[in-house]
Amino acid sequence: MDYVLTTNAVSKKYRKTKALDGVTMHIPRGAIYGFVGRNGAGKTTLIRVICGLQDPSDGDYTLCGINSASGDIASARRKMSAVVEKPAFYSNMTAKQNLEMQYTLLGIPSYDGIDDLLKLVGLADTGDKKAKNFSLGMKQRLGIAIALCGQPDFLILDEPTNGLDPQGIIEIRELLLKLNRERQITVLISSHILDELARLATHYGFIEKGKIVQEISAQELEAKCRKYQHVKVSDIKRFSQVMEEQNIDYEILSDSEANIYQHIHIRHLSDALAAADCELMSVSEQEESLENYFINLIGGAGTEGGAEK
Repeated sequence: MDYVLTTNAVSKKYRKTKALDGVTMHIPRGAIYGFVGRNGAGKTTLIRVICGLQDPSDGDYTLCGINSASGDIASARRKMSAVVEKPAFYSNMTAKQNLEMQYTLLGIPSYDGIDDLLKLVGLADTGDKKAKNFSLGMKQRLGIAIALCGQPDFLILDEPTNGLDPQGIIEIRELLLKLNRERQITVLISSHILDELARLATHYGFIEKGKIVQEISAQELEAKCRKYQHVKVSDIKRFSQVMEEQNIDYEILSDSEANIYQHIHIRHLSDALAAADCELMSVSEQEESLENYFINLIGGAGTEGGAEK
């Protein structure tokens, strides 16, 4: 598989604190990679290392086919762009002036394409309005537009929907999907808003305490987060016997509760259990969310709001 980024046992230490502990990850070219972790898990630290803002204490990484130890790593970074923690722009300039300034900083000789960029991110009609007067969602889209000025192949976004209202979240989501599908830009999204991430990501990397605990495709995750029937029965041993006899995929949760992981008619289930002298006391259809999957994976108590440091 062609990867835009791979990391090999990357670690980062701050005195006695290990922010990253042997991180190995793989981001396929063309993916929208959801980087999932609680605040303080190491997401922003890894992003800063990849962007060259910090050096790893140990390990290395390969970006766009170039190893981080190579003298050519700067050329690889020209193929990527990032919005880390919050978008950076000149608050007293208009959206168009901000893009013109970025073109100048990048050494792009012509302003051709700026109007198209503004249209792409939904800021074409902002006119003389200064960026400091933009809504939070508009500021995020301006940050993404600035990041796109160099026509990157790889875009890194750190908590791009943090603090946005529902409409702002939808606008960012639609923009990222458009960039990925129409411009074939690979996107790494660091986020703790998991329900929203589930609408975007094609691949996931879960990080906890500076370690990657799992990488998984959206297709594989969907199979794991499938719908199931949660049942409560009078005799779990007899229930188990019925499930085995009928070759039904199930999981025992306690001495009276279980999950059934395939479609089954409730009446048929009840009749089969009754024949085995087991009463079906309750049944409910459920579906594991990405958030629940993550919590179960790390064995933690969930995620919290706010940006990671």
